[in-house]
Amino acid sequence: MIKDKDLRSIQEVRNLITMAKTAQREFAKSSRNFIDKLVYKLSKASLREAEALAKMASKETGFGKWEDKLIKNKIASKNVYEYIKDMKTIGIINEDKERKIVEIGTPVGVIAGLIPSTNPTSTVIYKTLIALKSGNSIIFSPHPNALNCILKTVEILNKEAVEFGAPKGLISCMSIPTIEGTEELMKNEDVALILATGGSGMVKAAYSSGTPALGVGPGNVPVFIEKSADISQAVEMIFASKTFDNGTVCASEQAIVTEEVVADKVKEELISHGGYFLTGDKLKRVKKVMERPNGGMNPKIVGKSAQDIASIAGIDIPQGTRVLICEEKGVGKEYPFSKEKLTTLLGFYTVENWKTACDLCFALLENGGKGHSLAIHSKDEEIIREFALRKPVSRFLVNTPSTQGAIGLSTNLAPSFTLGCGAAGGSATSDNVEPNHLINIRRMAYGIDDLGINGKEEKENFINDINNVDIETICKVVMEELKKNN
Repeated sequence: MIKDKDLRSIQEVRNLITMAKTAQREFAKSSRNFIDKLVYKLSKASLREAEALAKMASKETGFGKWEDKLIKNKIASKNVYEYIKDMKTIGIINEDKERKIVEIGTPVGVIAGLIPSTNPTSTVIYKTLIALKSGNSIIFSPHPNALNCILKTVEILNKEAVEFGAPKGLISCMSIPTIEGTEELMKNEDVALILATGGSGMVKAAYSSGTPALGVGPGNVPVFIEKSADISQAVEMIFASKTFDNGTVCASEQAIVTEEVVADKVKEELISHGGYFLTGDKLKRVKKVMERPNGGMNPKIVGKSAQDIASIAGIDIPQGTRVLICEEKGVGKEYPFSKEKLTTLLGFYTVENWKTACDLCFALLENGGKGHSLAIHSKDEEIIREFALRKPVSRFLVNTPSTQGAIGLSTNLAPSFTLGCGAAGGSATSDNVEPNHLINIRRMAYGIDDLGINGKEEKENFINDINNVDIETICKVVMEELKKNN
């Protein structure tokens, strides 16, 4: 046991911030070519270690499958790099000669990166690449349950950076994670921005710290299977998403909504793809282990396979079962399958038509997923558009697995492990976070031709008009208009 762990953690953070600030100031002087080559080197280094880090993360946290964590690490290393490599982030990034405006990108400074236990190594890789691409330094606050794999990832990236010639302290991580240390990291005046990925409590703390923050909320993602959909294909995609790393990605589907006319067909496909509908005592037992007494998600079932959950609940399920399903009757705190479940559990709802489905999806989003994501499987473009226009989400995913679509693997969205939820979800952005979110843009604006006034006589008339304005008369007119409107 570490004596005075909180104090040691705070002091460690202060030391890391001092080094990161010095390193960032030096790094900001680097050429764009040096920064781009460094990001390339880090991408290659993390790709080489992707499998080892995936196995380490899976073993340490007990969440998900290492094979899928390997895919996540590859996305964070390769896909993110390919997406950002040609971005202009530092120096002159845009020049509009016609409007006489030049945009100059500047780093924000020291970034605090908060890392979850569900996607630990991939999130470190991704955040490092986008932070350095935009000329910043980054300090990680690791989830205690994923400390070792996060520290190892940072060690690999930092070693590669220093060997390439980057200043020491550019990439670092707390080795004594405590609440007090993380608070010091988030509130320190030398930290410019918090990049928060994790639980809603942690993200809320980031936004409450007084330091600018980019964070994400929970993802209670509904998926609507509309009657015109290719049902077999839709179910296959939903299962590919929900079983990916055993549901640990916040963009994975949480509840299926479908119409009465195709409900039986959807159920048949779910069963044929490895779904098992819980009923009676088996359902009661699973519900009992789903949540803590306070209604929060039980960490013991997070990222577990269907067989693991059955074992924890003490029930028997058929061999080959991939997802456990409950026909839920309502939405709210007393209906656990209507909430976010970062594991292989799905709610199932049957509704009359697409309009009632629209209302139900809204209710599910209101129950803990506003601003995040929504998925639909349909061939009816009119209904697809109606859903897109009405729903308070930042990502509307059409005929694609929700997980893979949201993180930019099966869509052309930016590859990202920080998915903004917009104002609806209490987030400062609705985007998939990328390097351009981690810079300040300085706009150099040249004066135009005397406010567009040409000629001596025109200028004199303009000045006379301004001087002759009767403020009192204008005020009276405005007050009369306001009275009319009221």
